[in-house]
Amino acid sequence: MFAKVLSGALVGLDGVPVEVETDILGGLPSFNIVGLPDKAVGESRERVRSALKNISKKFFPDKKLTVNLAPGDLPKEGPSFDLPIAISILLANQQLVSDVKDSVFLGELSLDGTLRATKGILPVVLLSRERGIKRVFIPEKNALEATIVSGIEVYPAKNLRQIILHLSGVKLMKRAKTVSYKKYLRDDEYDFDMSDIRGQEFVKRAIEVSVSGGHNILLKGPPGAGKTLIARTIPSILPPLTFDEAIEVTKIYSISGLLNDNSLIVTRPFRNPHHTTSHIGLIGGSTIPRPGEVSLAHRGILFLDEFPEFPRHVLEALRQPLEDGHVVVSRAKQRIQFPSRFMLVAAHNPCPCGFYGDSNHECKCTTSEILRYQKRVSGPMLDRIDIHVDVPAVKVAKIVADEENKAESSKTIRKRVIRARLAQEARFKGRKILTNSEMANRDIREFCKIDGEAREILKQALAKLSLSARGYHKVIKISQTIADLDSSDLIKREHVLEALQYRPKLENS
Repeated sequence: MFAKVLSGALVGLDGVPVEVETDILGGLPSFNIVGLPDKAVGESRERVRSALKNISKKFFPDKKLTVNLAPGDLPKEGPSFDLPIAISILLANQQLVSDVKDSVFLGELSLDGTLRATKGILPVVLLSRERGIKRVFIPEKNALEATIVSGIEVYPAKNLRQIILHLSGVKLMKRAKTVSYKKYLRDDEYDFDMSDIRGQEFVKRAIEVSVSGGHNILLKGPPGAGKTLIARTIPSILPPLTFDEAIEVTKIYSISGLLNDNSLIVTRPFRNPHHTTSHIGLIGGSTIPRPGEVSLAHRGILFLDEFPEFPRHVLEALRQPLEDGHVVVSRAKQRIQFPSRFMLVAAHNPCPCGFYGDSNHECKCTTSEILRYQKRVSGPMLDRIDIHVDVPAVKVAKIVADEENKAESSKTIRKRVIRARLAQEARFKGRKILTNSEMANRDIREFCKIDGEAREILKQALAKLSLSARGYHKVIKISQTIADLDSSDLIKREHVLEALQYRPKLENS
C-alpha cells in the first residue's frame, strides 16, 4: 500500500516542494524515514506514532513502514514534516480515503495530536500558490502568518483529528479569510521621539537625510552626548514597509522562528546587537545556514553601538552586505544567499576614555592609545559609510533653553521622509532599487540632474578634498536625497554644499 502527500522544506528564504511518500509492507513492524532527514525529522517517528495511537489505536499499522522525503538529495530539517507523514500513513493504510493531490500539509505534532506552531510557514505557502496548489493545512497558531497570502485556501487546524474529520467529509473545517495588508498598518507609538532630543539640530538633520535616502551614518562623540538616544529615535521617523518589503522581512523572521505573534511584520526592523556578537551571529551561518543580524535588519536599521569594540574580522564581514545588499553563507552541503539591504547606524567615542577633543573634560588617553582605538575600524569599512557626523556634548544652557521651545516631533519629520521616499519610488519604478543609496554609477548618470553651479562645486570638491571615486558618487547620492527633501527636480548648489558637510573630517583636512 502506497500513498503520497505534498509538503515543503526551506532552502534559505525560499520554500521548495517535498513529496512525502509512504509504503506499507508485510513483515516485522518497523518505521523508517529516508531522504536525508536530520535528527528532528528522525524523531518524527515517535511523535507521529504516539499522535496517531492517541487518536485511535487502529490508526498506526503494526507493519513495515517506509517514509521517503523526496527529493532524496535535499537535506530535511525540523519537525514540520510530522503532519504530512501522519496523513500519508493514514492514506497508505486506507484508514483515510481522500484526494489530497492539490493540498499541502505542514506542521509539528504533539504526542496527543495537537498541532504546534511551526517556523517557515510563509515561504511554503507562497511556494504552494506559485505552483498552483489549491489549499494548505497548517497549525492554527500560524494562521495569521499564512492568511496574508491571497489566491490559496488556508485551513488552520488545532489538531490532527480536526484534519482527519475534514478530509473524511465528516466535519468540514472553516477556511481562513485572507487578511488585507491595510488592516495590519497602524500608527505605532514609539518609546523615543525626536522632540525628546535637546539641541543637536545638525545631527537630527543628518539623521533625516540618512533615513530619507537609506544612507549609512556614523555618529561620533563623547559619552552622554546623546548618540544612543538619537539612534533609538530613528524607528519613529522610518516610513512604513511596503507590502513586498513586509513579505521579504516576514519570511526572514518566519524561518528564524522570531514571529512573536505569528503575524506579518509591518514596521521596519531595528536590530542592536552587542559588540560581543560573533561573526556567525552577525552575518549568519551555523551547520544549516541561518540568517544573522544583517539579514534580520533587512529593510530596516542595524545599529552598532561602540563600533570599534566589535572584532575587526566581524566588522570586515559587513563590507559585502553593505556593498551588495545580500550576504552569501557557504557550508559544506549548502550555499545560501540571504538579503541584507539595511541602513547601518554606527556610534563610537573618539577615544577609549571618550573625551578626546571635548572642551569640558580632560582626555586621559595617550596618543598611541587614541590612534590604536581609531584604527580598529579599517579605512575601506569607513569608506562604505555615507554620512559622518560629530555629536558634541550639549551645554546645560542649551538644554534649558530648548525646554522652553518644543523641538520638531518625529511625526512631522516622518512626513518629510515619506515624501522623499515616494519621490524615489517614482524615480526608480520598474528597477530593483528603492532608495538613492542603492544607485549604481550608471543610475547616477541617468537619474541625477545637476545644475551648472552645483556641478562646478562638485569639480572643486573633487580636486581640493581629494575625494575618491566612491566618495564623489556618495556626495551626489546624498545631494539627490537632500534635493528630494526639498522637492526639487534638480540638484542645486545648496544641496551639494550640505552633502559635503557630511564627509569625514579626515577627508576635509
